[in-house]
Amino acid sequence: MAPITGPSHLVNSLASPAHLETSASQLDGVPKDLEDSIRFETSRLLQATGILLRLPQEIIAQSIVVLSRFWSGADGMSLLECDAVDAAAAALYLTAKPSATPLSPRSLLTVLEYTSTVSPHYSQASTGASEPQWSLSEGSYETARDRLYATEAQLLRTLGFQTHVALPHALCINYLQTLQVFKAPSSDGSALAKRAIKLLNTALLSPQQLFLTHQPPALATAAIYLAVREEGVNLPDVEWWEVFDVDREELGFLVVALTSVEGFAEREREVWGDRKVPLTVGEVRAEIERRTMLEEGE
Repeated sequence: MAPITGPSHLVNSLASPAHLETSASQLDGVPKDLEDSIRFETSRLLQATGILLRLPQEIIAQSIVVLSRFWSGADGMSLLECDAVDAAAAALYLTAKPSATPLSPRSLLTVLEYTSTVSPHYSQASTGASEPQWSLSEGSYETARDRLYATEAQLLRTLGFQTHVALPHALCINYLQTLQVFKAPSSDGSALAKRAIKLLNTALLSPQQLFLTHQPPALATAAIYLAVREEGVNLPDVEWWEVFDVDREELGFLVVALTSVEGFAEREREVWGDRKVPLTVGEVRAEIERRTMLEEGE
């Protein structure tokens, strides 16, 4: 990660394309498509867990970015060294800790136990799995709590204690105000703002890891551009994005990336069907072995 070189509340440490090209997981033999599936699933898991815990979207989004940094690059953590579900728990716990809505280990681990067993890719009936429980035995809780603390320490060491995350959501609203979309009598500024924020939350799930490669102003501008197009809102026929220091090339890349997330999610549903995406080291190893056996049998 490059060092932060501007106002910390607006700027993130960015990863270069070379940094993201090969991860520690891929070096350990995890196929890239499997790694993308696990990243996508753990991001969805964090989103669902955060909603059930009634956390602000800001905390959920920051935890997803922190988790993405944890896995990125050859110097990141490998999916064959740390359970993805444990890493997700540590990222959410660490992010919420200094906020106005800190989490107790028990509440986090109890909800995570539920959400991690109710995968959107499969139904309990189709797999014959037992009904998920909203409780942990005392022994299970103590074991999970110890893993949470150990993984939190591991996450901090891997990130070099750089856990700051600047988000584009507030900037997005400020930019819309600058563009005076809330004052235009012919446009629904509220609907446009909701659509732009939804696109920013969608970007958190992008396999291209947009929050690791682009600064918040660029992400906010791209979300507005796409929301304007989808909502049919008319803006001045000028290159207004340049006012926010975003060039056409970067804007075009981000717009394409944002529009591709839906297709990626659909492919994930088709690939996994009724199967659960592996979220532990043991499950990842089993999936790699399954693929190897299928390839050898062809």
